[in-house]
Amino acid sequence: MNPIIIVGSGLAGYSLLRELKNRTCPAPITLITADGGESYYKPKLSTVQSQQKSALKMVMASASKMAQDHHAEIITHTRVVSLDTPNHQLTLDNGEIRPYHQLVLATGASPTRLNPPGDGAKDVLSINNLADYVVFEQKLADAKRVAVIGPGLIGMEFANDLLHTNRSVTVIGPNPWPISTLIPQPIGEAVQKAMSAQGATWHLGCASGAIDKQDSGYRIALENDTVVEADLVLSAVGIRADLQLAVQSGLKTNRGILTDSYLQTSAPDVYALGDCAEVDGRNLPFVQPLLIGARALAATLTGHPQAVHYPPMPVAIKTSLHPIIILPPHTKEGRWVFTGSPDTGMVGRFLTEADKLAGFVLSGNQTAEKNKLMDEYHP
Repeated sequence: MNPIIIVGSGLAGYSLLRELKNRTCPAPITLITADGGESYYKPKLSTVQSQQKSALKMVMASASKMAQDHHAEIITHTRVVSLDTPNHQLTLDNGEIRPYHQLVLATGASPTRLNPPGDGAKDVLSINNLADYVVFEQKLADAKRVAVIGPGLIGMEFANDLLHTNRSVTVIGPNPWPISTLIPQPIGEAVQKAMSAQGATWHLGCASGAIDKQDSGYRIALENDTVVEADLVLSAVGIRADLQLAVQSGLKTNRGILTDSYLQTSAPDVYALGDCAEVDGRNLPFVQPLLIGARALAATLTGHPQAVHYPPMPVAIKTSLHPIIILPPHTKEGRWVFTGSPDTGMVGRFLTEADKLAGFVLSGNQTAEKNKLMDEYHP
């Protein structure tokens, strides 16, 4: 029997590998990855500094250990360059052609790249994997002033982490308040206040322009004619599903690789999982939907078709100076009602016209109220 081939060794690929082992998958399994295949928990990259760890200490297992433990072939530092879906085979960057019985694309997402003018633009770092973080860690050793471009979820988690190291952190971006695409204004302002108390400087409602080198680091020109100086510039302006292989292979894509509720793509026996997938119109780049998808897909691949069903899935944002849990409202028809203090913690309820709870956000010391709010929630 030809193998099940998984493309990608991130949280999606390795979660599926574990689920297949749990189901005693009878088919051989091959996992192909462009990196070293180390198993680590990627969401923790934004908390390494505050935990006083190094990136390499996050590695839980090597690729060879994962292969041994999961009875799989793991091919590292190798890219899949094309798919021949009618003939169920793929081509690797070394020219080798590999047949597959079933194929799972777990290619993840890539950072949105800035392309500003200036001779320092090429030095701007983005963090999307362990190798990126190792470079960031090396550069950070000599940096006292860090500019974070992008006050979204990822940018704020990294800014929060850096503030624990007594570095000067400046946050830049067009957003009106932190994490504005996900959390309401009073909660965003509470986060901003808590991080300001730890020393963060803000340039919100303002995009960055040219990034130029200078003797003491980098000079960032903002569109409001303000200048920010930094020793290190980190870009965290968002991520996009990695669609390159899917598009080249003629699979249907939108924000992600389009799949049905069984994670089946537009090609027979080809599936997509994790950040790269758009499942029944929903691209959900968070951990819980990925894990739910991995369990369902493992059942499907082992002969027990199982559709993905997502329960209400609160998202925890790792801004430890003012932590947040949010269950985004399932409707736009309603209003936010807030209680509590922005200094210590707030509860935000999104109520429908019938006063039913359709979403919520908790911050600070109120995050412990999650279970209570889940009981009140009416999908």
